[in-house]
Amino acid sequence: MIERSFFERDPVTCARELIGSRLIHGECSGIVIETEAYAEHGDEACHLFTRPSARAFAAKYPAGTAYVYLNYGIHWLTNILCLDAKTGEAGFVLLRALDPADGIEVMKERRRQKTLRALCSGPGKLSQALGIGRDHHSRSLFSEEAFCFRQNSNRKVETVADCRIGISAAKELPWRFLVQDHPGVSVPAGKG
Repeated sequence: MIERSFFERDPVTCARELIGSRLIHGECSGIVIETEAYAEHGDEACHLFTRPSARAFAAKYPAGTAYVYLNYGIHWLTNILCLDAKTGEAGFVLLRALDPADGIEVMKERRRQKTLRALCSGPGKLSQALGIGRDHHSRSLFSEEAFCFRQNSNRKVETVADCRIGISAAKELPWRFLVQDHPGVSVPAGKG
């Protein structure tokens, strides 16, 4: 299991190094193939930059806590709180896409989708496929076997950095990380 100390670093490092790990939620799991980093300072797209409730969340919870919110009243988005032990700066890693591994039939049912590559190819799709929603907000991702990350040491992936997508502010920052040429990412590198 990935320990809390993994998330006690800056969000860019965490976002990059989560690529290739396995996210487990109950009977479902998938390999992380796309993430985005958001930083407290100098990043107008980060909730910590604009929302007092996000700042209160970061002050209350430890690194490695799930920050789950409803985007545009439609999709639950799953983020992980990062708190840099060296600088004290907070940030989030948004989970953008997974390569489904376990519980695929359950994911297909939740998503009403039969195409494997379309199950978790976006942040809202990922949360829906894994059954992550409001009740997961503020839950630890380092203390439960049924809701955690695991390193996938036998799987080597080529990770590329690209600009973040789906936002209007600070979109030029190359803080989206994805597996090179993977068909299950939300948007291929260079196409956002």
